[in-house]
Amino acid sequence: MNTHKRLIQGTVVKKAGDKSATILVERKVLHSKYHKIVKKRKKYIIHDEKNELSLNDFVVAIECRPLSKGKHFRLKTIVSKGS
Repeated sequence: MNTHKRLIQGTVVKKAGDKSATILVERKVLHSKYHKIVKKRKKYIIHDEKNELSLNDFVVAIECRPLSKGKHFRLKTIVSKGS
């Protein structure tokens, strides 16, 4: 059984619905042809059980079982509160 759970870090960009938030995860990768560092961005919907997130919070989310069609991550910690 695979017990390894992915951790993602990102900024809350949208507070949508009850117990849900959208975070923007940004990572830097090397372009295969031009050998430059480029930013890749992806949005994830995470589960916020206590509705404690607000816009611009920097959070850590952990992978979990599918909670809905697009929600596969759960809030782990809030690293810093947004302004």
